[in-house]
Amino acid sequence: MLKTLDPATEKAAIPRRLEALRAELKSQGLDGFIVPRQDEFQGEYVAPYAERLRWLTGFGGSWGVAIIMLDKAAIFVDGRYTLQLAEQVDTSLFTPRHLIEEPPHEWVQANLATGQVLGYDPWLLTPEQVNRLSKAAAQAGAELRPVDRNPVDAVWPDRPQRPSSPVEVQPTQFAGRTAAEKLAETARSLEAMGADAAIITLPDSIAWLFNIRGHDVAYTPVVHAQVIVRRAGKADLFIDPARLTEEAKDHLAAVVHIHPREAFISLVEALGREKAKVVADLSSLPQRVRSAIESAGGAIVNGPDPTVLPKARKNTVEQEGARNAHRRDGAAMARFLCWLEREGPKGRLTELSVAEKLEECRRGTGELRDLSFETIAAAGPNAAIPHYHASRESDRKLESNAIFLIDSGAQYQDGTTDITRTVIIGEPTREMRDRFTRVLKGMIGISTIRFPKGTTGSQLDVLARAALWKAGCDYDHGTGHGVGSYLSVHEGPARINKIDRTPLEPGMILSDEPGYYKPGRYGIRIENLVLVHEPQEIEGGDRAMMGFETLTLAPIDRRLVEAALLTEEELAWFNGYHARVAAAVGLLLEGEDREWLMNACAPVNRL
Repeated sequence: MLKTLDPATEKAAIPRRLEALRAELKSQGLDGFIVPRQDEFQGEYVAPYAERLRWLTGFGGSWGVAIIMLDKAAIFVDGRYTLQLAEQVDTSLFTPRHLIEEPPHEWVQANLATGQVLGYDPWLLTPEQVNRLSKAAAQAGAELRPVDRNPVDAVWPDRPQRPSSPVEVQPTQFAGRTAAEKLAETARSLEAMGADAAIITLPDSIAWLFNIRGHDVAYTPVVHAQVIVRRAGKADLFIDPARLTEEAKDHLAAVVHIHPREAFISLVEALGREKAKVVADLSSLPQRVRSAIESAGGAIVNGPDPTVLPKARKNTVEQEGARNAHRRDGAAMARFLCWLEREGPKGRLTELSVAEKLEECRRGTGELRDLSFETIAAAGPNAAIPHYHASRESDRKLESNAIFLIDSGAQYQDGTTDITRTVIIGEPTREMRDRFTRVLKGMIGISTIRFPKGTTGSQLDVLARAALWKAGCDYDHGTGHGVGSYLSVHEGPARINKIDRTPLEPGMILSDEPGYYKPGRYGIRIENLVLVHEPQEIEGGDRAMMGFETLTLAPIDRRLVEAALLTEEELAWFNGYHARVAAAVGLLLEGEDREWLMNACAPVNRL
C-alpha cells in the first residue's frame, strides 16, 4: 500500500518521448498540446493508464499541467510541488511555472502566435477550463482545438490498461441508506431544480449514490463510471459489465440500467435531441460531454452535482462507523507512537521506515483496506514542506532534538481517517514549544467553537490562526477539508479556509489542521477530524448552536506544550481530550502500549 513519489527512473527517456510527441503533433496539424494530470473522471487520483503527465515529464505530483509546443514547453504546478518538480523534471526541457500565479491561460495568451493551433483532449478538460483557454487563445489570434485521438496515447507504446478489478458492494450496514433511497432523493433534487436529468462523472459521487466501491485508483475506493440520473428516478450506469460480480449485478439491477462505457455519449446525445434540461457541474464535467449535448441541439445548465451535499451529510450509521474507525485507528496510532518514542532516539529510523511501521500498525487491526493518501513522514527541515513526500533519495534520518511530523490516514470499510501528529525526538527549543502551542490553541479554537445555522468555514478559519497571527506567524494552506465515509479523504463541498462559502451542516466531517512552517528548520501541524453535531441549546442563550465532536483519538505530544500559553479553558480541553483518548483507546491496548498511552495522556499542569 505504501507508495513513494521517487524521481522518475526513466529520465533519460523523457527527451525521446517529447520528440515523439512533437512529431505526432505535426502529423495531426497541431502546434501544441495541453497535457493535464487529470483524467476523464476528474477525481483526485488517477489510474496508471491516465498518468500522461508523469510519463511525459517525470512529474509525480497530484495536480499539474504541461503545455507542449513544437519549440518549447511549460509545466505548471502549485507551491506544494515546487521542490518535487525541481527533483523530478528536467527544467531544460520544461520551463516551470506557478499554477496559481502564472496560470496556463495567461501563458497561452502570451506565448501562442497568430494562426497557431493548440490541441486538447476534450475528455480531460472541463468546460470552465476550455472557456478560459479558448478566450486566451483567441486573444493571441490562435485556436484551441479538440482532438479525436490523444497524441500522448498515440506515442505511449506500453501504456497500462484501464482498471478491470471487480466492483464491490458497500453493504447498508455501513452505508446507512440503500441506493434506492439515495436515488429517490437525487430525483427529488432534480425536480426542485426543474431539471430533467443530471450527468454525474465524479467517481466518489457514483460510489456513494449506488453503494459500490472499487480499486480503480490508489487510496480512494472508487469505480470509474458515468451516470445519467433522470427526474423520474431512473438511472443509467455506464461501466464495463465484465467488472460486475453476480453480487454487484443483483445489487444494481433494481435501481439502474447498466450499459457498456461506449454507450455513454450516444445516450448523452439523445438527451440533447430531447431538448432535456440537463444539470451538470461545469467545473468537473468533461468538455466532451458538453459538446455532445450541444451538437445534438441541447444545452447543459451549470449546477451542483446533486449528490455532493447529501454525501457530505453523514447519516447516523456513517457517523457511528466513523467513531468505530477512529477508535481502531487510535489504537494503531498509540502502538505506533509508543514504538516511535522508544526507537526514535536510537538514530536508526528514517522517514520511509517510520511510514512503513505506521502502515504495519494499521494492518495489525485486521480491518485496513488501504491508506487514505500517501503518508507524509517528514523529519527536521522536511517537515517545513507542508506536502512533502519522502523518496529513496530524500529519505532523511530522524535526528536528536528535532521535530518529526507524520500526516497519515486509513481506509476502513466503516470510515476514513486522517490524522497529523508532530512529535519531538529529544528536547525541543523554546521556539518550538511556543509555535507548537500556538498551533494547538488554533486547533482547540476550532474544536470548541459553537456556531449558528448558516455559518461557513471561512467564518471560522481565523480561530485557527489567531494565536499565530499575534506572534507574527501564519500558514499558507487551508485549515480543514471535508472527509468521506470509506471514500475520498478530500471531500467537498464544505471546507475551513479563508474563502469557503458553503454552510456547515450536521453530519459533515472535516479536518481541523492548523500548522506552522519554518523553512529549512522544522514544521508543525496538528490534525484531528471533527464531526458537525446537531444544534443544541446553550443555557441562557437565545438559539441552538452547532459545534464539533472530535473523532480522532490519539495523544498530542505533551513535551511540546507550553502550558503557560494556554488559557484555563484550553488547558481543560486538552486534559479532557487526553482523558477521553485514554478511556476509549486504552481498552484496545495492553502491556507496554497501554502503559505508554496512560503516560502520554496524563494531565498537563501549570508550573
